Amino acid sequence: MNEKVIFNVLAKDVENAKELVQVAGDRVLIGVMVKHFPSAKEAIEQVALYKNNDIPVSVGLGAGDPAMWKMVADVSAKTVPDHINQVFPAAGYTRGRMSELKASTTLVNALIEPTGTAGEVYISTGPRSADFKEKVSCELAAAMLAEIGVDSVKFYPIDGEKRLDEVAAMVKAAVNAGLTIFEPTGGIDVDNVERIVQVCLDNGAETVIPHLYTSLIDQKTGKTEVEKIKQLISLEWN
Repeated sequence: MNEKVIFNVLAKDVENAKELVQVAGDRVLIGVMVKHFPSAKEAIEQVALYKNNDIPVSVGLGAGDPAMWKMVADVSAKTVPDHINQVFPAAGYTRGRMSELKASTTLVNALIEPTGTAGEVYISTGPRSADFKEKVSCELAAAMLAEIGVDSVKFYPIDGEKRLDEVAAMVKAAVNAGLTIFEPTGGIDVDNVERIVQVCLDNGAETVIPHLYTSLIDQKTGKTEVEKIKQLISLEWN
């Protein structure tokens, strides 16, 4: 991950994904959401198809569904994607499976949820633990991820620009723990992404991976719009 800002987006199909990569190169990751497939086998086939076409793949849960954590890990272990989205409780397990495969360049994130209070977060983002809304400090959350070797914090949902104080606090804690990749997610579009990314950079993140999904999709065609990707990669940050 050599770029400062990389956009995590969706594609309707392999042709749409190719269009996006042709425009943005290594500035995009194309999400494959395992929840959208009836089995791991079909998801594995889709990731393999993308990889065979030189498309950088981000394997995801699908709407942050914690029940998909094992399928994400299994699909990733069979395909070794560029990027993996995972719930906090399963992130260490997933990082371990990738390490066994010597997949040192695959980036594994862990999903942390804002609480409404800057400096406090929920790490209980798994299928059972999500029932327990117990706050912990950003510092504790970041320290735990650093201990288990996870690469990045996925912070969701940030609701566009509504939680920038919470974003700033989590970025600071992550960077202080040695996690310099940050992934803000939820309500991000071409209009607010510039400010959101700048907050992450201002608080020490070295690489920011904003997730922009439905806001980039043409509702008539179902495709992610190439023009919007061009808009994104034309943005510049301090």
